[in-house]
Amino acid sequence: MAIPISQVWTVATYVWKQKLKGNKRYPLVLMLEPLFRCNLACAGCGKVQYPPHILKKQLSPEECFAAVEESGVPMVSIPGGEPLLHPQIVEIVNGLIARKKYIYLCTNALELKRRLPEFTPSKYLTFSVHLDGQREHHDFSVCREGGWDIAVEGIKEAVKRGFRVTPNSTFFDGVDPNSVRAYFDEVMAMGVEGIVLSPGYSYDKAPDQSHFMGRAKVRRLFRAILSNRKKSWKFNMSPLFLEFLMGDRQYECTPWGSPSYSIFGWQKPCYLLQDGYTETYKELIETTKWEEYGVASGNPKCANCMVSCGYEPTAVIDGFLSWRGFWAMAKGNFNAYKDEHAQKVLNDYRPEGHAPLVQIKSGDRVMEETNA
Repeated sequence: MAIPISQVWTVATYVWKQKLKGNKRYPLVLMLEPLFRCNLACAGCGKVQYPPHILKKQLSPEECFAAVEESGVPMVSIPGGEPLLHPQIVEIVNGLIARKKYIYLCTNALELKRRLPEFTPSKYLTFSVHLDGQREHHDFSVCREGGWDIAVEGIKEAVKRGFRVTPNSTFFDGVDPNSVRAYFDEVMAMGVEGIVLSPGYSYDKAPDQSHFMGRAKVRRLFRAILSNRKKSWKFNMSPLFLEFLMGDRQYECTPWGSPSYSIFGWQKPCYLLQDGYTETYKELIETTKWEEYGVASGNPKCANCMVSCGYEPTAVIDGFLSWRGFWAMAKGNFNAYKDEHAQKVLNDYRPEGHAPLVQIKSGDRVMEETNA
């Protein structure tokens, strides 16, 4: 694990305080979306498919601060859209740092190198750079040739200036697990703090619906990727969540663990699903029919989801609130997860070619859970 001890301690004490207060539903990280505007149109993204009048809107710094204070979270993730396109993003970041919130500023890095001088390195600020694997895979994912080179240049400059940096990687069906492992080597050599990764979620509005994975495929892919891991690899995530992706743990989603706030208000039920909005966080918690979400609910929209914003809160709470979970989390930081079968999968893997860049094919592919 590459997360600083001060941040781990902050989250651990926060979780225990919630338990002592008797709170059963509480957030760990706020997904704060100050705008949906972006300078990319990625094939797997459903966040930028809005009409122009919506893409022109943005949250004010005061609205951002109010949402953070209302929810009481220790951590704030700032996705979008592209947050660096917000004219007041520096003011927003500085205001959150002043409130001692740990911030993950998500960016595709097209503007990162140019904007870096406006920010000050802090233990509270991490640039979470969108980087979906090696050059070819990333450029295909973001539908832009040269995107990988620009992102890497931004990462290296941020590291040079003393910023915390984590590449944020989403993987889709057909990705070469050997390439992903080689990618881990590449980004760790850049000096990043740790890697954040997740399987893609099937946004209804995403242009490419053919490359989202079902749960069985997710487990096969991540078992191949994360077994037999190198000591040099660091992950800015709970080890228990990574074990969940590998199929070693069974977790239920904690959708309220990462609530989303945007220009529309508080999104029901989570960052990934749009089933309405509320004006206040209290209303979100009290009026959302939580039993209608998650795999156990039978909701088809949740059937194949294994994404970090829903399941990592479950893993974090498990790791801090039980001795068994804490011990497993501690061991996971040093476990190489030796697995001969996973190594054979890597050795036998034969890459499948993908369509040329930007030629996105839509489809009605149905993903099903199997025991395969």
